[in-house]
Amino acid sequence: MLNDISKQIFDNRADATTKLFDILPKSKMEEDKWLLVCISTQAIPIINSIAEKLNLNYDLLFCEPICAPNNKDCTIGMVSETEEIVLHNELVDSFGINLDFIYGEAHRQYEEKILPKVYKYRKGDLIGSLKGKNVLLIDEGCETGLTVMSSIKTVINGGAKSVAYATPLLSADVAQSLEPVTDEIFFVHKISNFVDVEFYYQMLKELDTDAVLEIISNSNNYLPFQKRGEK
Repeated sequence: MLNDISKQIFDNRADATTKLFDILPKSKMEEDKWLLVCISTQAIPIINSIAEKLNLNYDLLFCEPICAPNNKDCTIGMVSETEEIVLHNELVDSFGINLDFIYGEAHRQYEEKILPKVYKYRKGDLIGSLKGKNVLLIDEGCETGLTVMSSIKTVINGGAKSVAYATPLLSADVAQSLEPVTDEIFFVHKISNFVDVEFYYQMLKELDTDAVLEIISNSNNYLPFQKRGEK
């Protein structure tokens, strides 16, 4: 569904979750035991609900932005917890940013931002084996595509059998770039003049660490805590 939307289209995450769930290939997901992977802590309520309904396991995959020198508001790339890097090549070239800076900044983000999240939400374990698995990446919206591209690269290099992506909101430009590198894409709305994710929700309350931990700690489907015998 391609839209030029100038107003909110979801009441909240629960509304978005219901509409996204309706378009997923549920029977196929259950039969093939897809692994759901959340690529933003803010999408935890969405993935937790879907996992519970289909009795599937889910995990978190952490990524952090790489910003331009002297401009922390300009994201030039993304690094994942396996230190896979995806760059916005046009910005890198236009600013003349060298690779030494990029790799150094990526490693700093890994140590200062990603590792603390790994300890906080997975007790120090990196993401489990993806080899041979059908992986569905899930987020609450996709504007630039850097996070999902970094996640796709991580999953593919991790040996996944297939990789699909699901989100309530997707930029039309990003959708075009994702098609060659994903097996399937599921979205409720594909928007040609994307503003930002929050714009399309009437209420999108930011989840703090305690809220995320409460959800995953009480979930029977959150894979890292299953491995430790935690609930």
